[in-house]
Amino acid sequence: MNQVGFETCYHCGEALPASPVLLDVDGSVKGFCCEGCLAAAQWIRSSDLGDYYRLRSAAGARVDVELSDLAVWDRDDVLADHASPVTGGLEITLLTDGMRCAACAWLIDRALQRVDGVLDVGANAVTGRIRLAWDPARVPLSSVLERLTFLGYRPYLASGAVQEREKLADRRRWLLRLGIAGLGAMQTMMLSEALYLDVNHHMALYTRDFFRWVTFLVCTPVVFYAGWPFLLGAWREWRERHPGMDTLVAGSTLLAYLASAVETVRGGEHVWYDAAAMFVFLLLCARMLEQRARRIASSQVDALARARPALAVRERPDGTRESVPLTALQVGDVACMAAGEAVPADGVLLDEQAMFEEALLTGESHPVAKAQGAPVFAGTVCHETPARIEITRVGSATRLSQLTRLVEQAQAHRPPLARVADRVGSGFVVALLIASVAVFIGWRIHDPSRAFEVTLSLLVISCPCALSLAVPAALAASHGALARLGVLSLRAEGLDSLARATDIVFDKTGTLTRIDPSIGEVQTFGGMSADEALAIAAGLERDSGHPIAAAFASVLTLRTASGLRVHAGQGLSGRVNGAEWRLGRGPFAANQDDDGRLWLGDGTTAVARFTLEERMRAEARVAVNALRELGLRLHLASGDAYGAVERLTRQLDIDDAHARQSSEDKLALVRKLQAEGRVVAMVGDGLNDAPVLAGADVSLAMGEGASLAQRAADMVLTAPSLLRIPAAVQLARRTQRIIRQNFAWAVGYNVLALPLAVMGQVTPSLAALGMALSSLMVTANALRLMRVSVPESSP
Repeated sequence: MNQVGFETCYHCGEALPASPVLLDVDGSVKGFCCEGCLAAAQWIRSSDLGDYYRLRSAAGARVDVELSDLAVWDRDDVLADHASPVTGGLEITLLTDGMRCAACAWLIDRALQRVDGVLDVGANAVTGRIRLAWDPARVPLSSVLERLTFLGYRPYLASGAVQEREKLADRRRWLLRLGIAGLGAMQTMMLSEALYLDVNHHMALYTRDFFRWVTFLVCTPVVFYAGWPFLLGAWREWRERHPGMDTLVAGSTLLAYLASAVETVRGGEHVWYDAAAMFVFLLLCARMLEQRARRIASSQVDALARARPALAVRERPDGTRESVPLTALQVGDVACMAAGEAVPADGVLLDEQAMFEEALLTGESHPVAKAQGAPVFAGTVCHETPARIEITRVGSATRLSQLTRLVEQAQAHRPPLARVADRVGSGFVVALLIASVAVFIGWRIHDPSRAFEVTLSLLVISCPCALSLAVPAALAASHGALARLGVLSLRAEGLDSLARATDIVFDKTGTLTRIDPSIGEVQTFGGMSADEALAIAAGLERDSGHPIAAAFASVLTLRTASGLRVHAGQGLSGRVNGAEWRLGRGPFAANQDDDGRLWLGDGTTAVARFTLEERMRAEARVAVNALRELGLRLHLASGDAYGAVERLTRQLDIDDAHARQSSEDKLALVRKLQAEGRVVAMVGDGLNDAPVLAGADVSLAMGEGASLAQRAADMVLTAPSLLRIPAAVQLARRTQRIIRQNFAWAVGYNVLALPLAVMGQVTPSLAALGMALSSLMVTANALRLMRVSVPESSP
């Protein structure tokens, strides 16, 4: 504890230095970690915003003494891409990572509103977004952001601002529809109740008709504005000759409304406005909860899309720096990141060492240390110290953009089970329409006064919402949970196959084991020096994409290989300095016996032999034991020598192991297991694993492996931990259970509800309530899949 009797900064909560900055606050001495936090606290109190410290539930962000250059925010190209015109000026949406509680949003709102020229401010502590409207003629954006930064909230541009505005506008439209439907349903029920209570017909006819006409006026916007999404959906279904849920919703609503309107005009005995309004309101509630479930499930995709900054700091050839839009970056540029800033593009690290937070891409909770020359990915965050990278991929070519597209494609793809549900739902609708005609005729004969009401109740209560949501809601939730685990599902069918898997086949190198970035023993022959041999091998491995290439990453060489070819299961060949070289197994590279080491030669003569130091992944034993406890049979198929494979099988207690396996051999093993009726999951990483990954029932590729292997796989482990595999298996099995439960509920509900409706025991309003509750039950059950615990990665 320091001399003033407290340990943390009064403003930001960080640890105090040995000599903190002190300030008397209301008769009590408070300590601050730096002059920036002190200045922010003084301004807050002098501006009569001291309630911030009383209301906040989390400490504020540390304030940098030296404010970053904010003039770039006033550039025309930045404003053109991210600001939109509003009455009196422009509006922009910002992100900040320092807004931690509602008090922060309160402080930002009031502090920025005091800047002359600011038209409107809206800070959201949940999303970390700030909506700012200002008049550029009175105040530049940089001056407004200077006040924001002065308080410790560093601004970032929200990428995809147009899409965000469209999403927000669409959400507001849905909320407006829900509000109109809710008010309309309440008013309609109140007026209808008065009509229902007149059981002895004491109400005067003109009073009854007045209530009916008022109800008609209240119900009309509910049906045709609030219910417009259902009417439009029904029109599309009929146009495509594929009747579904919207057909029943729109048909039931219009039937109740139009029949009531006719009865109102002719002074008939019954009207059903309340059923139409309640049906629309309850369905909108269920539809919005379903949309919320999908937004929660796809939050990982949204986070990926927002991870890349909109501005980057580029280093000029003379060493000076400039802030540029992300679109201005090119391959070969040098980008600079301060501590806490996101990496703008893929590249290689130029500094000796730096730490990066990769939780968004890999699920790894701890910062990852990287050495000079190591790959750095867009969207990761520079940790603790500044860093410089040489850009190798920009825009849509970055790993972040590729992962975003893969997840979006997987979520948009409908698996066979969902398509089956659609077909069942469509057939159910057709059968129900036919049954409704029969019920109407039967009740017309039995009790004509109730024929329409019973038929309407049947149509409403049997609406197949729950059946249509049973699979999509569960899949949306499971995809989101998989992304949180660090597993990206690229094909929707993979989740079902993973749940049914009985056997799992592992590759060895790069999957169960790691390759150290250093090489062990180097033996040379025929006068070749060790440095020369390493340079040739590094030139061959540089662009191979194989895990072994990591062993040569630390070898500094200017040599490059031309005509590079990958010989699956054998090695590499290519031309270096005008000579043909081979690197791989002894028989392939140098006409030598296969001893498990890496040989360099021209195909007949050996010039070097490398011993690669390999170690088992720290979490491999725990992951393998977890898979075994789940009832999976484990197999190991490796291209390595028998000795290395045998050592690993003893360490992991794997019974079925195969050494010196080519890609054809691995595929044959998988086919053999499949012929025995087994469902096979394959885990691999290298180029030679692509055929077997494609041939397995379900395949998982390591995120560190080759891109071709990832494209052939059903799932990609972006997290560096094998513990995500048993977690994914458990989630896949839970998903299947949830889907079965949803189907059982949907079918059971209709089995119970349909006879009651046919017998006339259910009113149309009660039918609408039962249908909505059924849909909510299915959605809530699916959301349980979002509750997953992310296993910690081992070092």
